[in-house]
Amino acid sequence: MKNYNLDDVIEMAGGDDDFVKIIVQTFLEEIPPDVASMSEAISSSNPALAYQYAHKMKPNLQLFGLNQMDNILVIEAWSKGKERETNARDAGEKISAKVRLAERELKNDFTI
Repeated sequence: MKNYNLDDVIEMAGGDDDFVKIIVQTFLEEIPPDVASMSEAISSSNPALAYQYAHKMKPNLQLFGLNQMDNILVIEAWSKGKERETNARDAGEKISAKVRLAERELKNDFTI
């Protein structure tokens, strides 16, 4: 079972395989650095910055079927004082782990 799902990407691309590959490449270029920055913001106890990265990544994580909405919402809630920092750290680690797995598979599957 894959750690990502391209159904929405393929639908958005209208079946254009070259466009799908461009979307995948863009995801691989942008999301891992954003995840690292979000994790750094959480580690530095900077909820506002963590929120910015989590919120920015949300549509891409959804588009690629990574099923991380609950974890994103924990980080967003932490930024509003409605969640504990330890829970935000756990959520950030789960997002990071899932993105790393998807990144590895996408690079392999698309020979990038």
